[in-house]
Amino acid sequence: MKNICVLIPSYNEARSIGLIVSRLRVLDFTVYVVDDGSVDGTAAIAQSAGADVIAHEKNMGKGASLREGFRHILSNKDFDSVIVMDGDGQHKVDDIDNFLIRADETGADIVIGNRMLDTSSMPLVRIWTNRFMSGLLSKMCGQNIPDTQCGFKFIKRRVLEDIRFTSLHYDIESELIVKAGRCGFKIESVPIATVYQDEKSKVNPIIDTVRFIIFLIKVAYEK
Repeated sequence: MKNICVLIPSYNEARSIGLIVSRLRVLDFTVYVVDDGSVDGTAAIAQSAGADVIAHEKNMGKGASLREGFRHILSNKDFDSVIVMDGDGQHKVDDIDNFLIRADETGADIVIGNRMLDTSSMPLVRIWTNRFMSGLLSKMCGQNIPDTQCGFKFIKRRVLEDIRFTSLHYDIESELIVKAGRCGFKIESVPIATVYQDEKSKVNPIIDTVRFIIFLIKVAYEK
């Protein structure tokens, strides 16, 4: 799959990153892992499994990791799109085909995973947060997006070339959607299965909610 690569922002994902990268490499994907200052050997495991690793000396946030990964991908002219997925094992490699099919069928510039069709295994706080943010961001970008906070997505190169990202943390998911909508890019969704294990969420419900509110205020004044 020469024109599509996979980007995985990771922080202390030694338990799962090796298997994810290995499965992607079997499918012949080029895999970029941005290790965000992990202290558990994530970078070494990912590299041994076949990933190209970009390492931060200290933890800088998911947004910073994605921005660094996007810059690296844009410097390589071979790729016209990227699949972004998490490194904790919640996203299934087998679902990637569904993103590619959806993008091909609809001509979408972005395809975002939708976990909200089956929330039986999703923590209640995530259900409330996702529904609130998704409703608000859908109105802001003028398109219906049922799960705006999902980290599993397909993005075409031209989106990354046109959008100037400023977020350093989890609010980059919202920044991508709002700015892409304002630029006229088409955003679609596709159902995905999400595997919730015993991992601890890296989202801080208080700090990241404050960051989201600050982001909303900031974009409200942008032209």
